Amino acid sequence: MAFFSSAINILQTLVVAIGAGLGVWGVINLMEGYGNDNPGAKSQGIKQLMSGGGVILIGTQLIPLLSGLFG
Repeated sequence: MAFFSSAINILQTLVVAIGAGLGVWGVINLMEGYGNDNPGAKSQGIKQLMSGGGVILIGTQLIPLLSGLFG
């Protein structure tokens, strides 16, 4: 059981880190879009920012529920 608990913690950390990276990348694209007055880059940036937030929510809310399947 300790193996599954450890694996779930590592999975949660990885998913949150990927979501944070996607969110940061979205902020960079959003700022680039505002700097160059490029509506396409602004749109892509906000989409990446929101999807990064969604991935972080999955990592913090759904991944810990996996421990109930094995515990």
